[in-house]
Amino acid sequence: MQLADLSHRNCVEAGHGFINFLAKFAYRGLLNNPVKTVRDTLINQCAQILACYRKNCASPSSAGQLILPECMKLLPVYLNCVLKSDVLQPGSEVTTDDRAYIRQLVTTMDVAETNVFFYPRLLPLTKVDVNSDSLPTAIRNSEERLSKGDIYLLENGLNIFLWVGVNVQQGLIQNLFGVSSFSQIGSSLCSLPILDNPFSKKVRSIIDMFQAQRSRYMKLMIVKQEDKLDLLFKHFLVEDKSMNGGASYVDFLCHMHKEIRQLLS
Repeated sequence: MQLADLSHRNCVEAGHGFINFLAKFAYRGLLNNPVKTVRDTLINQCAQILACYRKNCASPSSAGQLILPECMKLLPVYLNCVLKSDVLQPGSEVTTDDRAYIRQLVTTMDVAETNVFFYPRLLPLTKVDVNSDSLPTAIRNSEERLSKGDIYLLENGLNIFLWVGVNVQQGLIQNLFGVSSFSQIGSSLCSLPILDNPFSKKVRSIIDMFQAQRSRYMKLMIVKQEDKLDLLFKHFLVEDKSMNGGASYVDFLCHMHKEIRQLLS
């Protein structure tokens, strides 16, 4: 392995470890503090870390430029994911029991589990190579990355969603679902039909692999674009603004930049 590859891997692992720490620190803090206090503490501490780096370690640059250390480039996106989680983000659709369950669940997760829980894995399935054991490259969790002509698999360690765009080719629908049109796909399916074609076998093998990797059984949900489950699916596109007011990644990055500049002024 090249030194550059090793350095990148170490930085990614550092980011994954940091989201595990942030989540557990925040969720345990809720036992003795209001939600707003916990949220403000997270933002302030992370802003102080980045401001300290900017002041003492970074090369001189324009005050309007956001400077992040290599090992913490993922910190803002991960912090925003934690802040937007059902435990820290107010919303009447999440019950007190659900919040308590998620809080307890996260405090027992390891680094890999918290990483995929807060930033789900999203794969474009029409890009899959049916003759290879490799997976398609994961894409960023944002609706603007989705194509109406594609099929995506999203998993977060608790759920698996198969999202189908309204313009997916008829041949792909036939190969995967055994029906001839988008309208005939059953939203109540909890497993894919066993069909004898390479695309069906590959997608089913990916789903089986994901389920085998997790300690909890993940139910498969079929999501047709613009169907009623589409809103639930979009809840997991964590780089976008959430329905209950959670900031998009771009907006949060701007907010963090403002916090850092205030600390340095």
